Amino acid sequence: MSLDTVRLSQPAKDRLVWLKRPASTGIPQWNVLCRWALALSLQDPSTPLVKDIVTDSNVEMTWKTFAGQHRDLYLALLKQRCIADGEEPTDENVARTLVVHLHRGIGYLGADKEKTTIEGLVQSAVAS
Repeated sequence: MSLDTVRLSQPAKDRLVWLKRPASTGIPQWNVLCRWALALSLQDPSTPLVKDIVTDSNVEMTWKTFAGQHRDLYLALLKQRCIADGEEPTDENVARTLVVHLHRGIGYLGADKEKTTIEGLVQSAVAS
């Protein structure tokens, strides 16, 4: 497992397809939705319950595409989360942390109706 390529599970892809619709968030880019999802999950101090995620969809992006110009910040956040969870911030642990938190965050995006619109996403970010 590495950070070079970010892959999604089929259920995560299905949820993002739904969120990309104009009637939902209308955000057309996978990476933007995934960044929101990661941030939502990282702000939750609990440890994600699911540890083994099968990244079997055809959605994948490079780390550079996923994280964009703020890739150093996202990497630092992931390393900090590893440390907070009692893990060494090795490349493998950081990559696993990304996958687990990304998928939990995608679940959060689809489960909370307030977070299925641009307005709701912004409001949840401002309230945090």
